[in-house]
Amino acid sequence: MSLPLIRESQLALRHAATAWLEQDPDNATRAELSELLGRLGDVNVVGEEIADDDTSDRAEAWREVRDRFATRLQFGTAGLRGRQGAGSNRMNRVVVAQAARGLADFLLARGEADPSVVIGYDARLNSDTYARDTAELMQAAGVRATLLPSALPTPVTAFAVRHLDASAGVMVTASHNPKWDNGYKVYLGGADNGSQIVPPADAEIAAAIAAVASVRKVNELPRDTGYAVADASLVDAYVEATAKVLRHSPVPLKVAYTAMHGVGWNTYRRVLETAGIGAHEVVREQIEPDGTFPTVDFPNPEEPGALDLAYETASRVGAQLIIAHDPDADRLAVAESDGAGGWHLFGGNDIGKLLGWRAAKIATEAGASGTLATSLVSSPALSKVAEHYGLGYAETQTGFKWISRADGIIYGYEEALGYLVNTETVRDKDGLSAALAVLDLAFAQAAEGKTLQDLDDEFGELFGAFASRQVALRFDDPAQLPAVMASVRATPPTQVGAAAVAEVHDFETDAQPANIVRLVLDDGTRLMIRPSGTEPKIKVYIDAVSTDGTLGERRASANERADAAAGAMRALLS
Repeated sequence: MSLPLIRESQLALRHAATAWLEQDPDNATRAELSELLGRLGDVNVVGEEIADDDTSDRAEAWREVRDRFATRLQFGTAGLRGRQGAGSNRMNRVVVAQAARGLADFLLARGEADPSVVIGYDARLNSDTYARDTAELMQAAGVRATLLPSALPTPVTAFAVRHLDASAGVMVTASHNPKWDNGYKVYLGGADNGSQIVPPADAEIAAAIAAVASVRKVNELPRDTGYAVADASLVDAYVEATAKVLRHSPVPLKVAYTAMHGVGWNTYRRVLETAGIGAHEVVREQIEPDGTFPTVDFPNPEEPGALDLAYETASRVGAQLIIAHDPDADRLAVAESDGAGGWHLFGGNDIGKLLGWRAAKIATEAGASGTLATSLVSSPALSKVAEHYGLGYAETQTGFKWISRADGIIYGYEEALGYLVNTETVRDKDGLSAALAVLDLAFAQAAEGKTLQDLDDEFGELFGAFASRQVALRFDDPAQLPAVMASVRATPPTQVGAAAVAEVHDFETDAQPANIVRLVLDDGTRLMIRPSGTEPKIKVYIDAVSTDGTLGERRASANERADAAAGAMRALLS
């Protein structure tokens, strides 16, 4: 194999890069691209090829240019998300400007009399710049823009869309992605209720962005610095609404907290104070916002090692509980002392089912109805809770853009540490209100001399023992993912370890298609295979359940079957 770089393709790539350079308003990315172009050398050699094993500086430069300019970062239901740098296939001020003007054109085309947008941002590198660019460009385009007053959690932006009755919202964040990434998340107000975009809006916005990119240079787009900046009352309203999640009186319980170098702490601290909860012991090394993420390359509480500093702090101060937010505070991780010097880290499905149980009890006590919702790849445990309490249950496509839209939703969660407990104010996952709900459970348990692990035992006794595992296969090139999924669909496995595959279902054939293949084994274990929406991974979500015997026997059975399926799928996918 070789990488053909004939004169025509070289000229096209160089032209695209030069055109980019001419309109880029950012000095850093201009310098980065200028240096890269200087390494390309002469392009006047017809039919030249660069072999795969050519490691010369010039060859590497051409590969880099092709990666940056042969395509563009795709706008989809997750908005934009990618590595920062110069080029159409990177996150930068040119791509953001095109997205901002394209979103403005989309909103204007809907014919709303006074379209408006609220814009938030976190503390990642360049987030504030991308947010201000968006505000200036949308204001000039005729969309009334309001910028949040500082770097704030993503849930505050989701709240602001509803609170301000805005037509749309933009949150500049890459959430828990690696430190070199950034992203652009879009919400719609009105009939969309402040939820993230779903088809067909994503395709319509993408088309509007492409139209801007094809005919206009971003340095020629009009700008207007007359946008509004939201005052402190908006954040006050979010804090007050979130503090109301607490139902039980606080009891003495030492809690350690990490913000993972993100923006969660200042707002979360105010929520705690408003709810009458004592201050947490913070992980000093990670409490201040820092877009360089000096202690973690992958600031995701699910990643191995990400909570090491939290464990150290909690052990040193004698905490009983750890609360961890990801950098934009829309996700929540929870760990509890095991009483023997170690820590029990709850999985997303574990906290998800306990908070769902809490929501069901609250609804029942109030004589209310509603729906418990989760994603297709999350544990089926929530279905048992809904059945027990006579509530509705919905399994949606992955992502809170779908979960938040479930009819009559009173609670929703996904296994990737995302929880929606305050549906009246926020229609997205919210790590701050979820933390309050977890503390609510912990306080109620502590008042009776019990722990969250005891509550998990009670759940297992009532509903059965559920075991979840996840297998992930990472690829260097995201373009490989469709081929892997196509292979799974064409020749699904008939055996997973010692268990036979009893059922295969392809969700792409459903009325609302999803890129997921489900396998059900003859022992009842469920496997969901899907590509990640934010990383170059194929993921397998494995869930086993047992309702036979004692709680210990149930757990042993469920864990054994989940572990066996996970091991077999690693072998099949590798």
